Amino acid sequence: MISRFDLTGSARASVDPRDVLPRAALSVELAVEQVRPLCEDVRQRGSLAVREITARLDGVDLESARVPASAVDEAVAALDPTLRAALEEAIARTRRVHEAQARHDVTVDVVAGGQVTERWVPVNRVGLYVPGGLVAYPSSVVMNVVPAQVAGVTSIAVTSPPQRANRGLPHPAVLAACGLLGIDEVYGVGCAQAIAMFAYGTQDCQRVDVVTGPGNIYVAAAKRHLKGIIGIDSEAGPTEIGILADVSADPRYLAADLIAQAEHDENASCLLVTDDAGLLDAVDREVAAQLPTTAHRERVETALTKQSAFVLVDDLDQGLQVVDEWAAEHLEIITVDAQARAYRVRNAGAVFVGAYSPVSLGDYLAGSNHVLPTGGTARHTGGLSVQSFLRGIHIVEYDQAALAASAPYIDALGGAEDLPAHVAAVRVRVPRNS
Repeated sequence: MISRFDLTGSARASVDPRDVLPRAALSVELAVEQVRPLCEDVRQRGSLAVREITARLDGVDLESARVPASAVDEAVAALDPTLRAALEEAIARTRRVHEAQARHDVTVDVVAGGQVTERWVPVNRVGLYVPGGLVAYPSSVVMNVVPAQVAGVTSIAVTSPPQRANRGLPHPAVLAACGLLGIDEVYGVGCAQAIAMFAYGTQDCQRVDVVTGPGNIYVAAAKRHLKGIIGIDSEAGPTEIGILADVSADPRYLAADLIAQAEHDENASCLLVTDDAGLLDAVDREVAAQLPTTAHRERVETALTKQSAFVLVDDLDQGLQVVDEWAAEHLEIITVDAQARAYRVRNAGAVFVGAYSPVSLGDYLAGSNHVLPTGGTARHTGGLSVQSFLRGIHIVEYDQAALAASAPYIDALGGAEDLPAHVAAVRVRVPRNS
């Protein structure tokens, strides 16, 4: 079922893993052309456009996209106690990790009488997108909201696709998670029209400064198209897992983790890299054994068949190079020296160390954030964090003597760049004979 790639021997030097290893073949650029007119419609017609698009695409027609506060309260009241306890624990652990990311103002005395302070200031308002297509994701509410709250954002809006089965509102578990976090501004809008609503503002929803959260290709395309009008976290697309394993790994665990990631989406990508051919055979058998009891078998089989792979390498050092090149959203390292290898990883959204740190833990309760870069963008982009909602602002304060001491250097630099007015703006304050 899962394709195999042999990168041992001569293939080791002649093949770039990025050129041969599979990923979901989705074109965000092509999707941008599809969402562009939709976004323009929302810009021009506001709430009416959002309503019409939602009725056409989701089969839901509500007078207002805003979810009544009473519906959020009802969802909290109806929440299963076991799920409530799990969400509260997830909130507590995620908050604990993200509070450690808080930034503090730093003042540097550059010269006598001259200092620069870097202030960390939260954005004023954010729009947080929570997916709701094949699956409802209350955990994504936690992952988006907690870092924004820790950063000090005071105006937080959440949107999630409407569900016809829930009176045209987002999934009850999503609403309940919002309620547990104290979020009462919630919208039943999905896909690209939700991003456009946040970017341009409508009669129902005030525009925001930053939009975060994962979604389908059209959400990613809308974020790319509207970037600049809004800040974004990343173009998070179909989910993916990379696993680097050796002979010490339990094939049952590896098969379960591959299936778990494929369960998200038929466009999910799963990669297992090892130096042990026998392990690949064992995992193949385990996948076949576990599939019959998998609830979403068709979706899983599609993902594992279309854009997933087993990769055989000469040794684990080469394997580490392969997973670094692939730059997975989630990377598990299950080897005898897993921790040491984990700290050598340069390109991954998040790294899961050892047999008892599966990606599923990170999805819900590790305390880490599960909104992570996909499609190889982990080479240049990190996951969602408190920093995603902060801006560094420099405050510069020099006295007259410090400016006078700096003036000769500004004379030279301004002269070299042929910007005499820059020099004059300093010299009007501290003339050369002063």
